[in-house]
Amino acid sequence: MPNANEDNPRALSQAQHRAVSELLRVSPVADDLARRFQEAGFSLALVGGSVRDALLGRLGNDLDFTTDARPEDVLKIVRPWADAVWEVGIAFGTVGCQKNARVDGAEQCFQVEVTTYRSEAYDRTSRKPEVSYGDSIEDDLVRRDFTVNAMAVALPEKDFIDPHGGLDDLAERALRTPGTPEESFSDDPLRMMRAARFAAQLDFEVAPEVVAAMKAMAGRIEIVSAERVRDELNKLILSPHPAKGLALLVDTGLADYVLPELPALRLERDEHHRHKDVYDHTLIVLEQAMALETDGPDLTLRLAALLHDIGKPKTRRFEKDGRVSFHHHEVVGAKMTKKRMTALKYSNELIKDVSRLVELHLRFHGYGTGEWTDSAVRRYVRDAGPLLDRLHKLTRSDCTTRNKRKATALSRAYDGLEERIARLQEQEELDSIRPDLDGNEIMQILDVGSGPVIGKAYKFLLELRLENGPMERDAAVAALKEWWAGEQPEG
Repeated sequence: MPNANEDNPRALSQAQHRAVSELLRVSPVADDLARRFQEAGFSLALVGGSVRDALLGRLGNDLDFTTDARPEDVLKIVRPWADAVWEVGIAFGTVGCQKNARVDGAEQCFQVEVTTYRSEAYDRTSRKPEVSYGDSIEDDLVRRDFTVNAMAVALPEKDFIDPHGGLDDLAERALRTPGTPEESFSDDPLRMMRAARFAAQLDFEVAPEVVAAMKAMAGRIEIVSAERVRDELNKLILSPHPAKGLALLVDTGLADYVLPELPALRLERDEHHRHKDVYDHTLIVLEQAMALETDGPDLTLRLAALLHDIGKPKTRRFEKDGRVSFHHHEVVGAKMTKKRMTALKYSNELIKDVSRLVELHLRFHGYGTGEWTDSAVRRYVRDAGPLLDRLHKLTRSDCTTRNKRKATALSRAYDGLEERIARLQEQEELDSIRPDLDGNEIMQILDVGSGPVIGKAYKFLLELRLENGPMERDAAVAALKEWWAGEQPEG
């Protein structure tokens, strides 16, 4: 295991103790697997993020290993040992498996990945890395993305391998590349986004030479598939410090290629500073939305916070009185959100939810001091549907004014709206608003078969329900018949 470095003995000594403790915890699994590789004539080492996290005292049950065994040999070793095996990444030298083991007196589930020593690089037009296998762990480590991920622990001996000073960089909380950043990013341009992601996840600083290479090579990200970019972006957005990583993407020019709507929010201020910077506001809204999360990171909410104002640049107008307006930016923003998320290959369901939140995020601002009718409140709930809780959080997060009186007034007004929603929900079951008559009843009352007219009648009754609240059956029947009479051609 690592020895304390004279330059920073306390930090590294603490890291050493943490790593020993973490590795002892997973030893029942790691050492057992390592012995099986030894018996088959191969070596095995814990590597990359697993070693980094062990040194940080945050090693989970996802374990990454590297080996000189080829994938087909890895399969022969892990099949009798693991509870489940998958070969999704075998084309890239990775075999995945699951192992259930008793650790610290409790049954635990470990997700294990074993990757053959390798090197990989892109050519100028390829979207997929070319994989070649190696025979040396040192050669494997030099091709890793950052020095803090280029450390290994040979098992079961627990020999620490750190040829690129990853331990020192970990103590400094710095992100550097094992070789030159230009070589690293040329091998896999997605590593530029990973620099931003690790900065956001670990709250590390990216070394100046790495930032410089990111700026110079930002355009290379275009050869990476949309799916890989999306997955990296998700990890960044779901991290503890996403604003830090997003700012790095914007400052290096990477965002111009992967999320151009974000840097576009850096609108120049007018000479009288009459409107605030939408970009800064967006990052604040994101952080405020995170503070309202109750069940861990929420990708839907965070994406909505990040994208809620992207329609502003296209809708900005300088009015005659000197004001700046962004009329209908929520509608334009919802369309832009759908287009960008579609390009990044997000699921249709997530695209629908995030776009809807962007579209609805301004609705509350017509509430004033509580002038909405009950029917307007019902429509607010109906339009939000299952997104209502997230809409509450997004709307509250969108208040970034430094005017305490204004902020307090907005908060109280939204408190009032939520209280009215709660009262109406208790009275009327707002979450499942339906007409007072169903389709079968409509057909029976109107004495007509199924067809478009039933849909029209249903829509009429739904609007009546939203406007007036629940109706007695007799009143609903009378209203339906009156509507139907008006639908008949005069004769």
